[in-house]
Amino acid sequence: MAEQNIGPDDLPPGRGTVSTVRRRTARIPLSGGSHRMRTRTALVAAGLAVLGALGPTPGSALSPPAEGPRPGHPARFVPGPCPETPEPIPGRCGFLEVPENRTRKKTRTIRTAVAIIPAASAKPAADPVVFMEGGPGGDAIGAIPFLIASQVNRDRDLIVMTQRGALHSQPNLACPEMDRFNATAVALPYDAPSTGRGLVRAAKQCRDRLTAEGSDLTAYNTTENAADFADLRKALGIKKWNVYGYSYGTDLGLTYLRRHPQGIRTLAIDSVVPPQTVSLPWAWDSAQEGINAIFAACEAQPACESRYPDLSRTLTRQVRRLEANPLTLTVPPPGGGTPVKVVLDGGTLVNLLVANGRLVPSADVPAALYELAAGNPERLARAQAAGATPAIGEFAHGLTHSVACAEWAPGYSKRDLLEAGRRAFPGFPDSVLAHAPQLPFEHDLCRAWNVPDRTAVQRVATHSEVPALIITGTFDAKTGASWGPFAGRTLPRSTAVVVPGITHWVVPQEPCAASVLVSFLARPTAPDTRCVAGVVPKPFTIIP
Repeated sequence: MAEQNIGPDDLPPGRGTVSTVRRRTARIPLSGGSHRMRTRTALVAAGLAVLGALGPTPGSALSPPAEGPRPGHPARFVPGPCPETPEPIPGRCGFLEVPENRTRKKTRTIRTAVAIIPAASAKPAADPVVFMEGGPGGDAIGAIPFLIASQVNRDRDLIVMTQRGALHSQPNLACPEMDRFNATAVALPYDAPSTGRGLVRAAKQCRDRLTAEGSDLTAYNTTENAADFADLRKALGIKKWNVYGYSYGTDLGLTYLRRHPQGIRTLAIDSVVPPQTVSLPWAWDSAQEGINAIFAACEAQPACESRYPDLSRTLTRQVRRLEANPLTLTVPPPGGGTPVKVVLDGGTLVNLLVANGRLVPSADVPAALYELAAGNPERLARAQAAGATPAIGEFAHGLTHSVACAEWAPGYSKRDLLEAGRRAFPGFPDSVLAHAPQLPFEHDLCRAWNVPDRTAVQRVATHSEVPALIITGTFDAKTGASWGPFAGRTLPRSTAVVVPGITHWVVPQEPCAASVLVSFLARPTAPDTRCVAGVVPKPFTIIP
């Protein structure tokens, strides 16, 4: 598939924008076929990348899923205890039992955890909201506090289901082997071949263990994920519901709408990953858009523009300098504790920026770059040190790479990836541009992961007249803001909202976006978007 690019006319302006398309057309048939690196002290999500329970606790022995069901046996919902979480789940729980691989006659049953949170309203609407987590591989259950705080369940019940293979599901495709390697990688050059070999070795160890335990990694893909949600609606006896997803959850939500349109009242997608376009080269387009938006916002604030002129040139110079002469420091992590060794090179710097505020808040980016240029890398080094203490076993890397290696990596060579990087950041060294942001050495890893190419059934645009709300943030360097309106081209009853100054997963970060979502659920064809015009980026940090 040829790479798809958006032209300048499709890019959102610096202020918040709202575009609504309500043209009536003949219905287009749906095509056939087919992060947890989120810190709980900040409203950010990992999304594309690198992060009594119903499933096994991290690090415990995996209890084998029940055998079956046999062909023709429907999925079923089984009530059960809620997962143990830092904040108790204010609702009832259970799990969905589904076939692991629906394309095979003989397959085992797997379980995905489900939580149902009642509406805050005394008279809720009949159609609930079902949430689709990012990642792939993120912790959906852990997102519940953010969803409640954003009033997603104000007028409707909220249903949250883990994706197959994620935390609290059976099996859990966590990769402690990769978590432990990532903890040591903060002290390694980001894009050194030896670092890549260590990453691939850890991934292969995880893959070998998961397959030895009986997991069919070919069945952990977006097609099967979408079918799980279709089965959940039927198993719960819900006539219609509203779908809300962010990051990879938008890829999943669009796929779900295309393959299982029955019973979907509305679709809301936040921080958009269009299934027809997502690829490793695509990540460079998003990185460029998000980082450049931060720089443009700084230029629009007189104090920031005066203190930090020419940020693009500063970034390029620092990436080149660090790539030629990496810095090695020993610093305490952001939350304090024992100092750890970290290495800052050009690739590390770029990925700290693409991490979208999880490590370096957007408001601090100009200050961090100028501190670095002045010989003070402390702010960036401490951000890098946060990776030395990952939550072992919480992020389902097994699901991440089963999806990425089947749906995102195929069809594009290492050369294609490099060329996309050169177009996005022509001054950066090739050693940095050779790796997709957040997914370094993915081509090498995918050879070891060894799942079949699924792009023919997955890289397909969704055409639908179901009312849709599309929300993106201008500072999002993981899923660039312009990809929301791009996805809306084939959703004629969609409203696209671009929110200034917000990074990945917009709704929990911006009350205006949360109010737009609530309004959309109440009036799908006429949501109240007036507040967007008043949203402006927060002031940037100004250092002496």
